[in-house]
Amino acid sequence: MKLSFFLLSLLVLQGIAPGQAQSIHTFNEGLYVENVHRYGREVRFTDPLAHALAVGTFPSPAEGQPFIQEEGEVWKSLSANEEGRFTGRIRSGYLSLSYHSAKSQKALLKISGNSMVYVNGIPRAGDIYGDGWLYLPVSLKKGKNEILARFNGLWSGISAELQLDPKPVTLQVADATLPDKVLGSGQGQMTGAVVVINATDRRLQNARMETNLNGRLQMVDLPEIPPMTFRKVPFEVDASTLTEKGEYNCSLQLLVGKTVSDTQEITLSARDEAEEHYKQTFISQIDGSVQYYGVAPQKGGPDENPALFLSVHGAGVEAIGQARAYSLKDWGVLVAPTNRRPRGFNWEDWGRIDALEVLEIAREKYRPDPERIYLTGHSMGGHGTWYLGATYPGKWAAIAPCAGYPTLMGYGSADGRIPENASTDTEKTLLRASNPSDVIQLAHNYQASGIYIHHGDADRVVPVTYARQMRGILAAFHPDFSYYEYPGGSHWFGSESVDWAPLFDYFRWHQIPADSAVNTIEFTTANPAVSDSYKWARILQQTVPLEYSRVKLERNPDQMAISGTTENVSILGLDVSNYPLDSIINLELDETQLEWKKNSDTLLYLHRSQETWKFGQAPDPYDKGIYRNGTFKEPFNHRMILVYGTSGSREEKEWAYNKARLDAETWYYRGNGALDIIADREFDLEVHGDRGVILYGNADTNRAWDLLLAHSPIQVNREEIRVGETVYSGEDLGAYFMVPRKDHPQRSVAVISGTGNAGRQTLFANQYFAGGSGFPDFVIIRADLPVVGLESILASGYYQNDWSLPEGK
Repeated sequence: MKLSFFLLSLLVLQGIAPGQAQSIHTFNEGLYVENVHRYGREVRFTDPLAHALAVGTFPSPAEGQPFIQEEGEVWKSLSANEEGRFTGRIRSGYLSLSYHSAKSQKALLKISGNSMVYVNGIPRAGDIYGDGWLYLPVSLKKGKNEILARFNGLWSGISAELQLDPKPVTLQVADATLPDKVLGSGQGQMTGAVVVINATDRRLQNARMETNLNGRLQMVDLPEIPPMTFRKVPFEVDASTLTEKGEYNCSLQLLVGKTVSDTQEITLSARDEAEEHYKQTFISQIDGSVQYYGVAPQKGGPDENPALFLSVHGAGVEAIGQARAYSLKDWGVLVAPTNRRPRGFNWEDWGRIDALEVLEIAREKYRPDPERIYLTGHSMGGHGTWYLGATYPGKWAAIAPCAGYPTLMGYGSADGRIPENASTDTEKTLLRASNPSDVIQLAHNYQASGIYIHHGDADRVVPVTYARQMRGILAAFHPDFSYYEYPGGSHWFGSESVDWAPLFDYFRWHQIPADSAVNTIEFTTANPAVSDSYKWARILQQTVPLEYSRVKLERNPDQMAISGTTENVSILGLDVSNYPLDSIINLELDETQLEWKKNSDTLLYLHRSQETWKFGQAPDPYDKGIYRNGTFKEPFNHRMILVYGTSGSREEKEWAYNKARLDAETWYYRGNGALDIIADREFDLEVHGDRGVILYGNADTNRAWDLLLAHSPIQVNREEIRVGETVYSGEDLGAYFMVPRKDHPQRSVAVISGTGNAGRQTLFANQYFAGGSGFPDFVIIRADLPVVGLESILASGYYQNDWSLPEGK
């Protein structure tokens, strides 16, 4: 069967004479092969080359030869142009580079446009968007070194080079995260971040960063950096001497012990809050990294209780660029979060959390009127507006998606689409994890706010049909939305694409109503840990995990009555704080009639059992619920820490470290992140007690297994995987699963595990970092997943509310 995506590979022979000195080697000859792989927003993927690498049957590329088997796509030659770029329009796949080294040495590998790369069989992160600032420290062996880089989408214009014999430890400032000094704010200390590359075989310890801005020195200790990788590290700047607008040079000095390892310079800006857009940084609770947001300040300077506009950007747009697209408003301040990167996570998953972090920071910093908070965004940010607006009803007085698409099922992006239809029960289970992404199913939540839809009628990037689709859906039930198609408007037709006067007039007319003024509730969620409430109703626990849970409730204050229906709700919470003490509240839920006398409680808990509702207690905080509800991706939060196994064979230990490093590097690239990577023997329950944990290895190879997973209903060793009473045997098995931490009611462990080498290496794919991708609580696979597909998924599913395995198959 011919596959729909392509594989590009490029084989380049250097031909350098022994002893020849060369600091940079540019690859300019090679081979490629296309149309052979498919990655997307699912657990399953298609990649016969990756499978051949995992099982040890991959042949070295040769021109005219099939890439993995006797028949099929063959390797073809390709030459770079005078600028050292391989040009063309070829459906992407793998790029193979070969370098003959006269000695064993370290180097920095830079490839532009690839989604990941194997260096002598070891997986590393890729520069998928061609940003050009990703340098991978690699170990070259004497003789031939082989590189295989994977490319997704439509490939055009790729460059690749090796920087030979680099400094052991260096600074890279091209991807710096920098704040602006806001004049008149009293701001003195500022935090930024830059990349430190450790091109040595030892963990980098005792490193410090000294900054010098206008003669004011600041020194900070840096986190440890594992061998042969990099990390984005924070630094502090004393900006108290900056009193005038302008640009200022700041020097960075990297010290290892007492030795200066590298020095670089950055430029910081001082801005006037009354008239200029600016950037601010903060420490994210997702991973402890430095992030930023852009601000369009209130015109004329900050005022008491302004309106607050949260604006989410499109793909490839920086947050500060998003903020600068807006003129300053005299009645409010606009903040633009990053989605962790210009492309990031489509405002889902960690992009969603980033938006909420910035929203809360803005609430604290600007003290807005709580009734005048608005949401808007463009393109991918238009999708973000649809998504955040539906997911968090009650947070916004009004929302305004501009040139937006509603779902990743209908539109997708560089990571592809979420499939809309499932062909098997297994696929239905996998796709259920993506249910929170489907705003069509959440559409009735939009009744909580006004909506202004803004779209150019000549948009060829996001066709206006998406806006018309949502107009049709809203017309069936929404009492308050406005719709405008800009005549002749393309995808971007200037600042009016977002800064549209009628849109902000519409915002000005809307306020968030008080909870006491809302007596009708219609609310849907697919995951209470993502979104659990609207006004006085809370869905605290589901009956079937990740299916849609809905409530339709009517409150009659005069008759002291609440009535309505529910769907897929196990525990319901009702805020009764507005009712007088000792008053009698009559409830009718799904034909169950109850009567309750108001006491000092502010939240009334109702439990459903066998189609009947009863009064009960607050949910057990250790059960599934609003703080921890599962999916494999959930533990990637709460300053997550990566713990790799160091027991077992050399092959097992190398896999665990290489996989942890690949995830950390990919997380940095996709999420501007910074993660702690530690060995299993370093993990401490007390030291790391409040963190999400990502564990690599199995019970035989990771010393932290018993500390964290002794209670897990899923167990893995070298020979088998046990899922409850079911045993899967063999050396070709892999597993993604999560379990709750037994020592904490809100933290969890994600486990990336396998039996033998083939099963483990199949897990090098890490498309769980794609926004909206569906990974259930647990998935057990065989190593032939990349060539067989769904039939290689042996088990998948969701735990019950007490974290036990689901009953039946």
